[in-house]
Amino acid sequence: MKHYLEMLAEVVREHWDAPALADFHGRRLTYGELAASIERTRLALREAGVRRGDKVALCAHNCAAWAETYLGIVSSGAVAVPILSNFTPEGVQHLVDHSESRILFTDPEIAAGLDFSKLSRIRAAVSIEDGAVLGGRDRAAAKAFEEKDALLAAEHPGGFGPADVSYPTDNGDELAVINYTSGTTSAPKGVMLRHESFNAVIDFAQRRIPAHPGERIVSMLPMAHMYGLAFEMMYPLLSGVEVVYLTKIPSPTALVAAMKEVRPYIVITVPMVMEKIYRGALKPKLSKPAVRLLMALPGVGGLVRRKIAEKVRESFGGQVRTFVMGGAPLNPEAEAAFRRIGLPYTVGYGMTEACPLLAYEDWREFAPGSCGKPVDYDEVRIDSPDPLRVDGEVQAKGPNLCIGYYRNAEATKALFTKDGFLRTGDLGHFDAKGNLFLSGRSKNMILSGSGQNIYPEEIEAVVNQQDFVAESVVVDRGGKLVARVYFDPDAIRKAKLDDAAVAALPGRVRTAVNRRMPAYSRLSEVERNPSPFEKTPKMSIKRFLYR
Repeated sequence: MKHYLEMLAEVVREHWDAPALADFHGRRLTYGELAASIERTRLALREAGVRRGDKVALCAHNCAAWAETYLGIVSSGAVAVPILSNFTPEGVQHLVDHSESRILFTDPEIAAGLDFSKLSRIRAAVSIEDGAVLGGRDRAAAKAFEEKDALLAAEHPGGFGPADVSYPTDNGDELAVINYTSGTTSAPKGVMLRHESFNAVIDFAQRRIPAHPGERIVSMLPMAHMYGLAFEMMYPLLSGVEVVYLTKIPSPTALVAAMKEVRPYIVITVPMVMEKIYRGALKPKLSKPAVRLLMALPGVGGLVRRKIAEKVRESFGGQVRTFVMGGAPLNPEAEAAFRRIGLPYTVGYGMTEACPLLAYEDWREFAPGSCGKPVDYDEVRIDSPDPLRVDGEVQAKGPNLCIGYYRNAEATKALFTKDGFLRTGDLGHFDAKGNLFLSGRSKNMILSGSGQNIYPEEIEAVVNQQDFVAESVVVDRGGKLVARVYFDPDAIRKAKLDDAAVAALPGRVRTAVNRRMPAYSRLSEVERNPSPFEKTPKMSIKRFLYR
């Protein structure tokens, strides 16, 4: 299996003058310019004293500079620590510190909210936009980034060209990335992924979803999330595809406009986006009596369905060969409609700990309701006496899987079975053809519509800190987070709150909690629970009773 950094070197040399990265209606780089940028970052990190295996954090908004910086980090031999830009400043600080990062690449806006006096390990914080030093304690390290152009000229006095491109490939079993699945200040889980994890996933994607030089893709998923990093940046870029970044979260109208202009060969997204397309455009059309009548007619019906599917593809630029969804289940009603019109869609399955892919199937063979078949580089099993009939935990072993959680031995031990299989925490079964069907989650984690991992216990911990709150349960209700709260009647009585003040408590709690949570973990509503929550013998709340 080829090392992904070898793939990077090859594609750079072969397509030196071809477009590689772009910000939508903004900056555009060729593969040669990308290679030079990577080299500047590598040399600056070396000059700043960053050595092989040192940690380097990256917390910034999606843009071409994010990808340049990330590739500079991993190709230098350092360990990249991508952190979601919408984490709170306190969360970012905690993860930068927990990861023991030596350098932080970030945006000026994010840096402005950080307290660098609490980031004692950071030598320098550097802007990904222009290389300006934004903070840190080490003047020598700061100077390295300020003078990275001079470093490039000194290292390559004859100019930097295709023959100078070379990246390490003897590090397959070494740590490449620490990816944190949460941004709160509780015990963090930093997923440790090796270079060979990316080798396996990128090799699979290139074999199963071939892409061609000159094609384009729109990147709209968070790059600090493994789904976006692996499938919207690394796999297409290493295939010679130009990656175009939407630097801000787009409205549906702006997204459609961008797709029509870029004309991507593939749309990699979360079900929420496709469900909006279904509800806003497809469902009204399919509900029209005349359309229903035409679709029911032999011969004519097939033509009508193909025309409708073509219209959907045209709304994404007309060049889309397949729609790949992941990160959350697809609404059955939307899926049935996509199936009916013959839209080339598929739904995969994975998790950060798998870098991220565990199951996938080409749309031509995809079984409705499933999440594809296990990837061919993994052994995937169901912990069940009858995996075809009785649901059990999905477990996996393979080269893409993480080696545990950084500085969290207890969580790492719980992640694996005695014979080395990773416990996904998801329940499912196989059918006779090997398709994987998920039926639920044994863990409490909630997947947002945009693919973010949400841990209700962490939100509950903040809710329970609020005045007059006795206990709480956070649930996912139709894609919205709702906290059911039991308020302490004794505390309310002692405080002599009148009816109006008591009625205002849910709103006060919601406001206070949302100030401390990242955007995707904020509560849409707080409900009063009339009595204490029912408990198990171990005094754990019976969460399944509260939805």
